[in-house]
Amino acid sequence: MPLDTPKDPAIAAKADLDPQNFALANCIRALTIDAVNAANSGHPGAPMGMADAATVLFRNHLKFDAANPDWPDRDRFVLSNGHASMLLYSLLHLTGYQDMTLDQIRNFRQWGAITAGHPEYGHAKGVETTTGPLGQGLATAVGMALAERALAGEFGDDLVDHRTWVMLGDGCLQEGIGQEAISLAGHLGLGKLIVLYDDNSITIDGPTSVSFSEDIPARFKACGWHVQSCDGHDGRALDAAMEAAKAETGKPSLIAMKTIIGFGSPNRAGSYSVHGSPLGKDEGALTREALGWSHDAFVIPDDLGAEWREIGARGAADREAWEARLAASPKGAALTQRLSGALPEGYDAALAAARDALFAAPKKAATRKASQMALEALTPAVPAMIGGSADLTGSNLTRVKAVDTQYTREAPGRYIGYGVREFGMAAAMNGLNLHGGVIAYGGTFLVFSDYARNAIRLSALMGVGTIYVMTHDSIGLGEDGPTHQPVEHLASLRAIPGLTVLRPADTVETLEAWDIAIRNRTVPSLLALSRQDVPQLRTETGSENLTAKGAYVIRQFGEGRDVTLIATGTEVAIAVEAAEALAAEGMAVAVVSMPSWELFEAQDADYRAQVLGTAPRIAVEAAGKFGWTRYVATEDDVIGMTGFGASAPIDRLYQEFGITPEAIIARARLVTGH
Repeated sequence: MPLDTPKDPAIAAKADLDPQNFALANCIRALTIDAVNAANSGHPGAPMGMADAATVLFRNHLKFDAANPDWPDRDRFVLSNGHASMLLYSLLHLTGYQDMTLDQIRNFRQWGAITAGHPEYGHAKGVETTTGPLGQGLATAVGMALAERALAGEFGDDLVDHRTWVMLGDGCLQEGIGQEAISLAGHLGLGKLIVLYDDNSITIDGPTSVSFSEDIPARFKACGWHVQSCDGHDGRALDAAMEAAKAETGKPSLIAMKTIIGFGSPNRAGSYSVHGSPLGKDEGALTREALGWSHDAFVIPDDLGAEWREIGARGAADREAWEARLAASPKGAALTQRLSGALPEGYDAALAAARDALFAAPKKAATRKASQMALEALTPAVPAMIGGSADLTGSNLTRVKAVDTQYTREAPGRYIGYGVREFGMAAAMNGLNLHGGVIAYGGTFLVFSDYARNAIRLSALMGVGTIYVMTHDSIGLGEDGPTHQPVEHLASLRAIPGLTVLRPADTVETLEAWDIAIRNRTVPSLLALSRQDVPQLRTETGSENLTAKGAYVIRQFGEGRDVTLIATGTEVAIAVEAAEALAAEGMAVAVVSMPSWELFEAQDADYRAQVLGTAPRIAVEAAGKFGWTRYVATEDDVIGMTGFGASAPIDRLYQEFGITPEAIIARARLVTGH
């Protein structure tokens, strides 16, 4: 055995269950202790407790090739309890991921290192998704499993056949999104999703008994999962459980692993004190002795290091065999194109035809209906698109002919019924897009974006082009009242860095918004769409996507400019009506449609100055006024909401809250002195 004999008899007994697995796992524990101590910051407890299970997974079951981290048919590994990041970083370093050097491990949590406190997608190879907000790793993994099944259904399991493995702890299961994910995965029978539950009975506040007393295996079983329990420090028992989970193809699997947090630490193992604090020099030394680890900090013995690198290289044969099948398959070229993320050749023609149809026969329609029209035109040309809704299909209008096949446990269609699970839907869509080969979009009401907000934030943080279809975008939804009328939501969503919020004014802008969202695979897009009808304001033919500029002059009345009216969405038509009346009084008025603040701010200074002009400006939006003073002089120059809405027909609401042509006209007269 390549270790000294563990000094602690209880630890020695665990080591004897599978000595070689224990020795390999101690490499993870040692690197974790050293890196967290060096940073004087981090979470050593979970990596030390999960090291045995992680070793079994990577050693015997995970299909991956460390030399080719992005191989499409690899298994996905998601560390949902992202505070245990040193577990993942250790595994990546030990198995030979080129970018995960020992220097990166030494610089854990330091400026410029790829070893962030929680795993960050795009920083390091082998990090499949950003995790940290508990539960989202699990829910994102559900999306990855959805994507795998969808692509396997289309291209065959000889080209698409991999699993999604998740490690998580109690926190992921206490968060509400965890239950959303568990329920959806069980309902759809995602048999290639396997969850390893680190059941260590500890949370930050102390024992889980402080706040948590559920029978977790029973909960999963009730949701349709295949469930097993085992000793999380017994390598052979873990191996058998993983083998059984792989054999269960009709249900997702849970392996509840009873573990000891901070395993090996003589004075802190099994205690909340080891969760989020370094062991320190003295306890670290005692832990090394207890584990039988006599090597210096950051030193891995040659024999164990060689075995870990062999584990990392073992998947090369699987990868090469897959590449041969891909090259020989009649579907290989199509799958390669899909995985590349490039749009099909017919997309531009479909877009042009849809534009031409709108100019040939202008449509008055709600922008949610305009969105459906856009989807009808574009989804046949983009087979990668997979739609869905959080139980609001008839309201969001996200289902169209090309994506009309329902995703069920029997067959993976192009439309997913997410149920009333907005947060779970948003995170799953992130997973679908992260997996590759699909473009996921899904809908709910804009007011419920708050339920999904943290997943939307992660889309932006990761740079993943998830498409959020948010309808019923203002007090204009009417009688449902203030609980359903979004007021502060546009401002709060615009505050998220890296998210493109699009509030189109008519059918043409809505089509252009969809074009932007579909093309941009590295920036999430959120479409805020109306319930009420609006006229088509854009009637002059042209191929330029003006919405992509973020703002543009949609109407000009008179020479020069006495006042500029800036509006978004349904209020652009109201601004045009007011401008017509002001022009009749002799004023020169420019109406600016501003579907996206973010895209407008990305334009050069000269263009922005040209659009905004130097005349007094008035902003019009049936939402909170917050933020608009970046474009107008004072909050009084914003025709918008100062509080919540009310339950009444739409016309009465706009009148009562002063979002009318008359209110715009009165303010224009005041600011111009006319």
